[in-house]
Amino acid sequence: MYNPKSHDADEFISHEEILDTLKYADENKNNIELIDKILEKAKLGKGLTHREASVLLACDIEDKNKEIFELAKKIKLDYYGNRIVLFAPLYLSNYCVNGCVYCPYHAKNKHIPRRKLTQEEIKNEVIALQDMGHKRLAIESGEDPVNNPIEYILDSIKTIYGIKHKNGSIRRVNVNIAATTVENYRKLHEAGIGTYILFQETYNKESYEKLHPTGPKHNYKYHTEAMDRAMQGGIDDVGLGVLFGLESYRYEFAGILMHAEHLEAAFGVGPHTISVPRIRKADDIDPETFDNGIDDDTFAKIVACIRIAVPYTGMIVSTRESAECRKRVLELGISQISGGSKTSVGGYFKPMPEKEDSAQFDVSDRRPLDEVIKWLMELGYLPSFCTACYRNGRTGDRFIEICKEKQIHNFCHPNAILTLKEYLEDYASEETKKVGDALIEREVKILECPQCVKSKVAEDLEKIEAGGRDYNF
Repeated sequence: MYNPKSHDADEFISHEEILDTLKYADENKNNIELIDKILEKAKLGKGLTHREASVLLACDIEDKNKEIFELAKKIKLDYYGNRIVLFAPLYLSNYCVNGCVYCPYHAKNKHIPRRKLTQEEIKNEVIALQDMGHKRLAIESGEDPVNNPIEYILDSIKTIYGIKHKNGSIRRVNVNIAATTVENYRKLHEAGIGTYILFQETYNKESYEKLHPTGPKHNYKYHTEAMDRAMQGGIDDVGLGVLFGLESYRYEFAGILMHAEHLEAAFGVGPHTISVPRIRKADDIDPETFDNGIDDDTFAKIVACIRIAVPYTGMIVSTRESAECRKRVLELGISQISGGSKTSVGGYFKPMPEKEDSAQFDVSDRRPLDEVIKWLMELGYLPSFCTACYRNGRTGDRFIEICKEKQIHNFCHPNAILTLKEYLEDYASEETKKVGDALIEREVKILECPQCVKSKVAEDLEKIEAGGRDYNF
């Protein structure tokens, strides 16, 4: 029985409900009257149910699809403006005991180099990331209770937060590690993490168990219920995601929205972020062996429909996608991207010899961070390294409430300007700095904040030029 308030994964992600939803969407994908009704509801900016959003995703009426894309663009601007948050992944270890058939870190892969960073190596990696200009990291690690216990993760977080190099510092550490216990989530919360991220990979239980034939990740319910335990452990912000290409994209779309609805129903707050990775080539993994791949047009529509369905949730696209694809989905809903990313353990401090490369997947967008920043600004976006909400207690339901009221601009817009100014002063090339200074001048003029805030922004910009750092609202 489908029950979004239940803490049982088989009830809040109901296979029967998803099948009924897909049938309903197929029956109504050309029902103009219903589609118009759903679009009118979506224009209120309060979101859609998984059934309503699935109808929009299935719709193949050209004019209506244009309306869907235009609405997604408007909702993105209403909630997130032109800001794009930047982050980088940091791979700590690729030791893993699981048998995931889509990941080169699977336990049976005996030829991929296995590495685990020491705390000194983590320090070197973080300094390299700080020298690029990053302020926000997402740490990644395989599941291995011997090599990667929770104590190792906690020590690594402490190391990362403790490194102050020149004007650099990591102000937010997000964590993407395997499903664990309430006690361990409580330890992560006490360590001061930002968002806890865990990709479901697929919501289809039968497919999930086949794709994870061995290891602790084989347990579908334990994995799917991880976000409940994270919130019970005190973590306010959680990030969902599926790996598109493993199962039918429409099934995954319904599943991830049902998961968002469950978190809202059970805890009063939905996901802080939703990620939309697509399966990519890596070491012994050939994406062509999976028969559920999606093209760029379908990918763009998924992004647009998620944005309409959960307007308050941040959306992430990584360097798995090409620059061209990322450009397309930025305006449709994406609010966070990675830049200058390495998916190898120890990939930032010094170049990795090919025979020692331990990349989890091939990166499509290989541009350095400075080039990505300049590209974003030339497209009219405001790159942001802001972490102020997390550091000022605007997390969980407090962040969502402000975001739903479309008031987050009052904090995020000025903070984005200030953190971009820091980047321009400390890390940018001369060409990027020129573009950025002109952008900041324009952005300050259009701030919708009270005059006192505008004045404070102007003062803080002058302080940053004089050498001050870390001003925020």
